[in-house]
Amino acid sequence: MPRRSFLKSTAGAGALTALGELGWLGRLPSVSAEEAAMPPHLVQFHPEIEPLVRLLEDTPRERVLEEVASRVQRGLSYREVLAALMLAGVRSVQPRPVGFKFHAVLVVNSAHLASLASPDSDRWLPIFWAIDQFKSSQAANVKEGNWHMEPIEEARVPASHQARKAFIEAMDNWDETAADAAIVGLARTAGMDELFELFVHYGARDFRDIGHKAIYVANSFRTLEVIGWQHAEPVLRSLAYALLDRSGAKENPAKADLMPDRAFRENLPRVQQVREGWVDGKPNADASRELLLASRSASSSDAGALVLTLLNKGVAPQSLFDALYTGAGELLMQAPGILSLHAMTFTNAIHYAWTRVKNDETRRLLLLQNAAFLPLYRGDREDKGIHIDTLEPLQPNAKGDEAVAEIFADIGTDRLVAARKMLGFLKDHPSPRPFADAARRIIFMKGTNSHDYKFSAAVLEDYEHLAPPWRDRMLASSVFYLRSSAEKDNELVQRTRSALGG
Repeated sequence: MPRRSFLKSTAGAGALTALGELGWLGRLPSVSAEEAAMPPHLVQFHPEIEPLVRLLEDTPRERVLEEVASRVQRGLSYREVLAALMLAGVRSVQPRPVGFKFHAVLVVNSAHLASLASPDSDRWLPIFWAIDQFKSSQAANVKEGNWHMEPIEEARVPASHQARKAFIEAMDNWDETAADAAIVGLARTAGMDELFELFVHYGARDFRDIGHKAIYVANSFRTLEVIGWQHAEPVLRSLAYALLDRSGAKENPAKADLMPDRAFRENLPRVQQVREGWVDGKPNADASRELLLASRSASSSDAGALVLTLLNKGVAPQSLFDALYTGAGELLMQAPGILSLHAMTFTNAIHYAWTRVKNDETRRLLLLQNAAFLPLYRGDREDKGIHIDTLEPLQPNAKGDEAVAEIFADIGTDRLVAARKMLGFLKDHPSPRPFADAARRIIFMKGTNSHDYKFSAAVLEDYEHLAPPWRDRMLASSVFYLRSSAEKDNELVQRTRSALGG
């Protein structure tokens, strides 16, 4: 895309509101930020969501965007479409492995976050993209055996006073059948907060599916917060089934010593060794650097042990998360790809859970597990000498908004240069908003898979959670996976334009 054209569609909120090359989205009713973010109890839902779910399930991929667009133009709400999309995904796509085709479900919250951060007129495009992704994954599911969520056997559902104990026992013993029945009983009687605490514990338990289990826990509950708890039962059934995925292991993990479970077993005793008052620790940049260095070479066990040591020395959890985020960013810089990007999205999920759970032991465990998992994402790779803490800023040749265009052009030719220019840009522009707006628009126009949405949503959200100067370095590392402005537009843009008669 020529720089001037690029700037027209990305240079800040004013140009974004002008729509640039997405003006055809104006044929859909705009969605305000207030409407998209409104708490579910204030939303008037259509009494029958099932017909819309069936529409998504049964309409062929080549017609589904037209069908949904037609209903939106007749008054179907953003929230109803989001709810139907989530329900269609959990019912029609097998959550094993927790990745691959199942990204159709994992990406729903990321698409919603992208919508929230967009101008009112742009909010439908990420959702339309997610609908198309669902149809693609549904087709893959058919080829792989046509899994569907079966109706629950009501006779097996435990009574309300027995459901929690039954669920914990089933999850501890990796008993899929018992867990499915127990979670139905819990979903009908327990509250969202209680269930989130339980699922967070099991979502961070093992490294199977490279962190997707924790990601699914965070994203599913975040989506339920938007669409309403009345939709929880099928979502939680899918989630429990996903968390019990053994990745092909014939042995029961509860009775075996398997690599994906070792960090959890080592960290459970460490949880009890954390000092009282640990959340009141003091910020410590030196401790952040020490943990960052450990992420480069330490073993999983040693990384967990170091977190225990630092917490007991009075280091603030914030300083540990600064190191975990930048450590994940450095993994991406060293070896851009699927494995390293999940170090970032996993850390995003863990941090979200950490800020929401109330159980003190669970919060300690999340920090320990996050640190112990980063070396697993690193594996046996050699250190390439690209280090996030020593990256030197480089001033872009252009100024202001044109500097953002320069950075996204450089992504297509030299990502290390783009990262250095990102640091230089942030030195003079404390707000990342111009960069974030441009990144989202490029994902809309050029993204081709769920990771584009998942990764960008995580990074742009997490920037605000880090302390200076770590936040700038983490954001600079993101250019090692973000899309370049020079890439061609994706096919969905044209399909969505056609669906709206443009």
